[in-house]
Order: sequence, then structure tokens, then C-alpha cells
Amino acid sequence: MTIRLAHLSDIHFGGENTAAVSAAAQHVNAGRFDLSVVTGDLTRYGEIAEFEAAATFLEQLRGPKLVTPGNHDAPYLAWAERIFAPFRRFERAIGAAPAQTYLGGGFAVRGLNTARGAQPRLNWSKGQIAARQVRAAVDWFEEAAPDCVRIVACHHPLTEMIGGPMTARVWGGPKAAGAFSEARVDLVLSGHIHAPFAWTYPCGDRRTHAVGAGTLSLRERGVPPGFNVIEIEDAEIRIAALGWTGSHFEPYHSWSLDRRRQAA
Repeated sequence: MTIRLAHLSDIHFGGENTAAVSAAAQHVNAGRFDLSVVTGDLTRYGEIAEFEAAATFLEQLRGPKLVTPGNHDAPYLAWAERIFAPFRRFERAIGAAPAQTYLGGGFAVRGLNTARGAQPRLNWSKGQIAARQVRAAVDWFEEAAPDCVRIVACHHPLTEMIGGPMTARVWGGPKAAGAFSEARVDLVLSGHIHAPFAWTYPCGDRRTHAVGAGTLSLRERGVPPGFNVIEIEDAEIRIAALGWTGSHFEPYHSWSLDRRRQAA
């Protein structure tokens, strides 16, 4: 059995690459994916009209979807709302912000919110993950079958991409990565840095892999707009980062990752 996921991120409606977004929707709808995962930053400034455009896009995608917020999904200009109800607009237009889950077809996905409307440091765009979020995710995965593929989805990479175009600096991120490795999570999907990547956490049995998707916005950081196609089989996880050429998507980078042996 092959599990197929579409992994999109950082569309930034209000500043999206219109042609690439339209083509991505067509590609996803033609791809017979088991789930589409969107790891945050659906909007540019968290404006209501941007969320309406994001909701319309998601409605166009066939099949089940799981969506997590990003730091851009807290309103930039409505300061009181940003501080006291930062993801109210997201929840009205898209769905639950603290956590979303999907279970079925041999895999389990837990979406976590690593974005914060405000935090005690100057750069509010950086990420946080609380110990309670990690515990809740680990406990939820324990309810899944032992041979089920386990996937975490969040906006910020929990550990830094070496040589990446920007940082995430997630408070609690490295500890969370270790906990997810011990819990036998297979993949941690994220976005934020607008560049695709795949690497293995250097802890546990070294079979927990971090995978990042690029952007479908005009905010390119040396990488063409794109998204990931993920295929999971018994012993292998294949990641294809597709890049927009201006007329179509084609493979930009690919990775083959070892999948851990399942518990007896």
C-alpha cells in the first residue's frame, strides 16, 4: 500500500502567485491524494478577505484536508485581536487552530499550532511549542494502531534548516523533536522558510524525518514556488518537491528516506 500526501505551505493569499496556486489546485485534484496538508501562512496579513480567498481555495481541493495556522495568520493590523484572539479569523474561515487530526487509511496526522499572536521577544514571527502540546500529540498517537504511519504537521520547523534562507527559532522545538522521535513519529511536516527540505532528527532511532514545503506566494527566497508530493511505503518515504516553471510544475528536488521497522 502506498500513502500519498500533498504538502502545501505559505500560500500567503493577498500576495500569492496566482498562476502557481491555480496549477497546484489542478495538480492536487488530479493526483488522487489520501490527504492534503497545509502547514500555515495561508494569508499575508491575516485580513478577512485573505482568509475568504484561502477558504475558497481549500474548498476547491478534492478529498480530506488538514490545515494548521502560521504566524501570518494572526492579524497584523488589528492589534487588540492579534493579542487577545489571534486565531479567531483562522477558526471562522478555516477550522480549529490549536489542533486538527486525521486518522484513517493506515496513517495518523496531528496538526499543531506553533504560531503565537504575541510573545515575550521582539520577533513574533518565530515559533513556540509547549510541552502540553507535545504530550497531547504523543498521547493521541498512542491510540493509533502500532503499524500506523505517524505524522505531525506544524508551521515552524522544530529544528533549524542548515543554510536555510531564514530561521524559525522555535522555543521548545529541539525538545519536541526528541519527544516525537521517542514516540516513533515518522514525519514532521512544516513550512515557514519558503524552501523545501528533508532531514533526519539526530535522536532516537534516527527514523523521524523533518520535511519542509516551499511557498506558493510571490515571496520567493531563492527557490521557485512549489509544494511537496509525499509517498509512503513499507520501507521508504519519498519526497518530491515540485517547482513552478511559470507554466507547469516539474521536479525541483527529491529525497528518499528510510522508514523505521514497525513494532512487532
